[in-house]
Amino acid sequence: MSEKLQKVLARAGIGSRREMERVIAEGRVSINGEIATLGVRVGEGDTLRVDGKQIRYQTAESIPCRVLVYNKPEGEICSRSDPEHKKTVFDRLPRMPGGRWIAVGRLDINTSGLLLFTTDGELANRLMHPSHEIEREYAVRVFGEVTDGMAQKLRTGVQLEDGPAKFSKLSRQGGEGLNRWYHVTLSEGRNREVRRMWEAVEVVVSRLTRIRYGDIKMPRSLPLGGWAELDSKEVNYLRKTVKMGPIEARKELPRSNKVDVIKSNRIRKAVRKAELRRDK
Repeated sequence: MSEKLQKVLARAGIGSRREMERVIAEGRVSINGEIATLGVRVGEGDTLRVDGKQIRYQTAESIPCRVLVYNKPEGEICSRSDPEHKKTVFDRLPRMPGGRWIAVGRLDINTSGLLLFTTDGELANRLMHPSHEIEREYAVRVFGEVTDGMAQKLRTGVQLEDGPAKFSKLSRQGGEGLNRWYHVTLSEGRNREVRRMWEAVEVVVSRLTRIRYGDIKMPRSLPLGGWAELDSKEVNYLRKTVKMGPIEARKELPRSNKVDVIKSNRIRKAVRKAELRRDK
């Protein structure tokens, strides 16, 4: 049994198949010590390296497709490690024997809220690809007056340095004084896009939280720094959205761990334990 090299690398969560084809063409991938070429196939006995780092070969059947929803606090970075020793979103996640969690996109250090993780690199790459236009909804607190004209401009489009951008939905959600809350929706994931759009109409964002990704909403009982695993039905919704086949229904999670009935106290204890472990 063998598979195309770019497919195996994409499954490992390094990048999309197209990105892996570019990496292979640049001569950055080796198989058993020899520089790989496009079109080559690999199997379980082969040793793969990308930029000198060994990549574990795994078949699609050997990787269970699991997805976590994580309530990211402000101050955490979406990286596995940081030379400045900042807290990362991976620090509190459960350990995954024989695999690893792959972040579906990023939230900047000052943004909180819903972040998805999966064990399936192909699923992660497809969810992040702009062609699927998956909606992201954010709760935004802004400082200053927002006129009807400014709101309309954000709906019809503003010009950013990397191209035009617009909110597909924008609605007022209340607030007092100069601090006002809005819910905004868009189908892209460009760097700091929501903040930059408000800056384009000269409005300062004082707080930003992602509350929805596609049909997956942030569970109300999930505390900051807490995670919960999606059930098979929710995982298959994500897979169908990006034109992937369904996974088989697996044994249901213990009721206390299911997203809709999370025991907040239990999760908070787990968060505190993770913090203590990280600080040692």
